[in-house]
Amino acid sequence: MQTGTVIKSTGSWYSVRLDEDNEVLQCRIVGKFRLEDVPLTNPVAVGDRVELEREQEGKGLIKKILPRRNYVVRQSPRRKHDLHLLAANIDQAVLIVTVVHPNLKPGFIDRFLLMTEPHEIPVVIVFNKGDLYSEEDVATFFAMKEIYEKIGYKVLATSVVDKKGLEAFAEVLKGKTTLISGQSGVGKSSLINIIQPHLDLRTGDISDHSGKGQHTTTFAEMFELDFGGYLIDTPGLKMLAFNNKDAQNVSHSFREFFELSVDCKFGSSCLHRNEPGCAVRKALEEGRVSELRYFNYLNILEEVEGQNYWERWKEF
Repeated sequence: MQTGTVIKSTGSWYSVRLDEDNEVLQCRIVGKFRLEDVPLTNPVAVGDRVELEREQEGKGLIKKILPRRNYVVRQSPRRKHDLHLLAANIDQAVLIVTVVHPNLKPGFIDRFLLMTEPHEIPVVIVFNKGDLYSEEDVATFFAMKEIYEKIGYKVLATSVVDKKGLEAFAEVLKGKTTLISGQSGVGKSSLINIIQPHLDLRTGDISDHSGKGQHTTTFAEMFELDFGGYLIDTPGLKMLAFNNKDAQNVSHSFREFFELSVDCKFGSSCLHRNEPGCAVRKALEEGRVSELRYFNYLNILEEVEGQNYWERWKEF
């Protein structure tokens, strides 16, 4: 048996970098792997530590996934009863967004944080394409920056065209294993290429027809950074749904709500809607909680409860 780290996943084959000599083997898996009794569309994730058995020159068979210190998982966009692993064993996640081109979707940031918060994974939010921002867009950026920095998330602004914020972006990545993600078309690959030109990742344009980004990253892959650290690049996200979560999962993953819930009449079981003695509602009325975050929370909560209702009654 040999041990290594999964550095690329194509769905059927996994590239594994061996610990002993950094050789990369193309590996298959044997048996079925599940996560908390939930079926997975990709049982092995980039970043996973695995035990494998060499089959032949350049090939191997993954026999065991070593314990994960954390992971980021989403509901599969194609098979709603399954989960899809984005990455495992990471130090942080970087979410690339932009105010315009494509327009920022209301709630997208909070939906992403709903995937990382359960494992207390630090997240840096990067607003890219700053060169395209109007005065109104700049005001939107500073408003969002205030909201998320207030609750403990680091927020940066970058522009590949103007070469602004790039040193700060590189410094965030230095010496860490980072999952980098974002909506399609936000300039994620261009941003990576300008700080690591040798990677030469594919870049794409915004669709003239839909105004949305086009996928340029096909599979998740880990890259070594020449200034130290590793970057796990993932395909662009178009939507994030949470059929795998319940209302309590959602409320506990909004960190400022969870902290305030100790003062709620019903404690951590409070869903912060119409319950009497709710500390979150009180903080909202006093301006201590973001209205944007609160309404995003209500939308996700309603969606989760609606999905789960129909799941419970689907046989009748």
